[in-house]
Amino acid sequence: MKVRRPCGFLLLALSSALSTTPAVAQDPAVTKFVAYYQSAYAQGRDLIPAPTAVLNTASIATELKLETVKPIGALTGSSFLDANSTVIKLAGVQGCVSTDMLDFMGNRASCAMISLAGMTASLEQAKADAGDAFPCHFVSQNAGRPNVRFAECFFTQADMVQSLSEIMIKKGLVFAARDRAGKPIFPEYAKAEDEARLSKAGIWANPHFKHPYGERYRANPTTN
Repeated sequence: MKVRRPCGFLLLALSSALSTTPAVAQDPAVTKFVAYYQSAYAQGRDLIPAPTAVLNTASIATELKLETVKPIGALTGSSFLDANSTVIKLAGVQGCVSTDMLDFMGNRASCAMISLAGMTASLEQAKADAGDAFPCHFVSQNAGRPNVRFAECFFTQADMVQSLSEIMIKKGLVFAARDRAGKPIFPEYAKAEDEARLSKAGIWANPHFKHPYGERYRANPTTN
């Protein structure tokens, strides 16, 4: 099994994300759709709505049902478009929507762009060994258009099944999603976020950010 180096993926994805053209070679309508969501996210606006129904996260342990999805392109730091024109949002992830500039792998980029690039690179990594596809377990769905489904997705790396959400969190590209009360959707992902923060991975290498509960705030450098 060929495993590509994540650093190379991230640099390429960051370069692509910093441009105005999304890295998708599809029909014009799809390209326009992806570009619209990416552009909004780069400006600090996540257009993907929150779930309108309770997330059935317990089903992952009690009735796991995997569906194969084929990603077309990242839309935000925590969502992507699949080949069926469905928006898939990772239930356990919150991308950074701050537009503050950070140092990241020798580049200057906004926190939002780092999360967007992280999603792009992670999708490429996840589908590399599975014919441009990977399995997801869906925990909720919003009615209306666009069709938004909330899921946790998985891929194989080094002959081990990995959570796409957890890998992104551990790399410091995104954060563990939390509910309105500030409790993590998946406690294990909060632990992964703590590990990333302590090891100063990704975004956490920059000392001036903190995030009470689900929101991300610029910390006062004099109090950090």
